[in-house]
Amino acid sequence: MSKLNSISNSNNDSGFENFDDCSIYKINDKQSIIQSVDFFTPIVDDPYTFGLISAANSISDIYAMGGKPLFALNIVAFPSDDLPLDILSEILRGGLDKCKEANINILGGHSIKDKTPKYGLAVTGLIENDLILKNNTPNESDVLLLTKPLGSGILTTAIKKELTNDKTNSDVIELMSTLNHDLSELNIRINACTDITGYGLLGHLNEMTQNNNLSANINFNKVPFLDEVSNFAKKDIIPGGTRKNLNFYEKNIQFDKSISKYKQLMIADAQTSGGLLISTNKNNAEKLIETLNKNSTYKTVEIGCFSSKKEKNIIINNE
Repeated sequence: MSKLNSISNSNNDSGFENFDDCSIYKINDKQSIIQSVDFFTPIVDDPYTFGLISAANSISDIYAMGGKPLFALNIVAFPSDDLPLDILSEILRGGLDKCKEANINILGGHSIKDKTPKYGLAVTGLIENDLILKNNTPNESDVLLLTKPLGSGILTTAIKKELTNDKTNSDVIELMSTLNHDLSELNIRINACTDITGYGLLGHLNEMTQNNNLSANINFNKVPFLDEVSNFAKKDIIPGGTRKNLNFYEKNIQFDKSISKYKQLMIADAQTSGGLLISTNKNNAEKLIETLNKNSTYKTVEIGCFSSKKEKNIIINNE
């Protein structure tokens, strides 16, 4: 993307220059269409669950920008000569059920033959122009909120190695298949937002500090993790994407000396269908947390704040 020239036209809001979660197309003075597409290979064995997770992950981008999802299209790659079509039906059923939960319809889609199954959605949403949530527009002294615990990358790696029990398997599947919050009807000001996916918390924090002369200050002890994540991290059960995240972003991070390597990897963990990372004025934080936690499986928590620019983009402390 960075090597491509941006197409310039009268509509000046495209969304991808700052790696926002969706593309943006202004349709009138009040509203814009926001569009996202995401798909991936199976991360669980059960096809129906794979469909649930992939759909939740795809819809999340619309929520991360404060939009209201309108409809979706299926994107499918499937080895129909090698696997029974019943498996494909279950994947699609999972996606359909998750879209029903989000109150949107799947209006069609496209499929191809491929040796490796892949599934996801192209999701279209609508947003008010003055309520678009970008990922790099926090204000100094804003607090940072996280709506889901971390650790799905480490735990799914442990699952593949057959090291987990039924409860751990259930915990991570529930997390990845849970829809993020619909922020479009909140009457509480949010200054910036993104969702935590493959780049992990550190990657998305780094995006939030771009072009705004701010640093993110994180209290590691306040960051929530799924049960057993720490135990597996100590045993070096770490996915390759998590290691790449830490290696790539550590030049922008100041870790307190007390934060060991396995904890650094935990906070760099590559996520699938992770939570929202929200920046809001500290005066709004308590009310926002209370509102988000009213009917939520996971408790939104405050994990840090923004300050004027320091030597590094991200400062990770133990307090």
